[in-house]
Amino acid sequence: MTYSGSARGSGGKSSGNVTPVGNWTPPACWYEPVSAAEFKKKVEGEYDEVVNDPQQPNYAKSATGQFRDIYKDGKYKDYNLDEADEGNWWVSVQNPNRLDDPAAFTCSELPFWVLNGDTPAVKNAVTPQVLAELAYNRITLPATEVTLAPRDTTKVNLPTWAWLDKATFKDVSVTAALNVAGLNISATTTAKPVSLRLDPGTSDAETYPASGECRLNDDHSIGTPYAKGKAGQTPPCGIKYLRSSGDGTYRLRATITWNVTWTGTGGAGGDLPDGTFGTTQDITVQEIQSVNR
Repeated sequence: MTYSGSARGSGGKSSGNVTPVGNWTPPACWYEPVSAAEFKKKVEGEYDEVVNDPQQPNYAKSATGQFRDIYKDGKYKDYNLDEADEGNWWVSVQNPNRLDDPAAFTCSELPFWVLNGDTPAVKNAVTPQVLAELAYNRITLPATEVTLAPRDTTKVNLPTWAWLDKATFKDVSVTAALNVAGLNISATTTAKPVSLRLDPGTSDAETYPASGECRLNDDHSIGTPYAKGKAGQTPPCGIKYLRSSGDGTYRLRATITWNVTWTGTGGAGGDLPDGTFGTTQDITVQEIQSVNR
């Protein structure tokens, strides 16, 4: 399995993976093909490693030997090397990012032989969609630091403008490809930014709009930059703090929602769950000082 990705946006350092909205997760395990020669090399190597290790218990050596016998001179003969041009072995693979998940070990079928052109009769046999879901797990997104006006220090009841420049966030793509044992399939998963959600870090605040979600503009920017003369206007995207942060700061969290789609070998494609990624920044909120004459 190989992965390749596009540029991750010109406006910031890549700093985190997309988090699916809801309970969806990429596959914890799957089945993929290996050639007869590669399968033999793998099984024989593991057998030699176990049986020649004096620290391995006898039951482990016995189990490894029994597994080897199935494919060497048991149900199959010499790993089906004589039929290598006719098919491949399909083996289970665990997602390295989910080895602490019991679901990673549910692909429990022993390696099985599949003739060329046949579809394996198991769940999670690798397909373009499975590759797309695995690529989802590899998407890395840029830090979500919004531009504010006032920048880091604002005043109570003063609207703070927030925006993301259109050059800051671009589509992010990752391609997963499998080219092994005569099987050549790939899928590209693409995340597109669609909205910014602002969490002021305190309940003593109002957001613009009231939902706290600023949608993407037609030019792919989010919000509107503050400019001189707009002080009396309501920002299309921003925050108004109602209470001072005192001697500390509020932790403003800015979260981008990304729409995720995929395309794959043979014209396959579709939607995957939206994803989010956010970062925080410190905001100091001061009381407006009045002057008595």
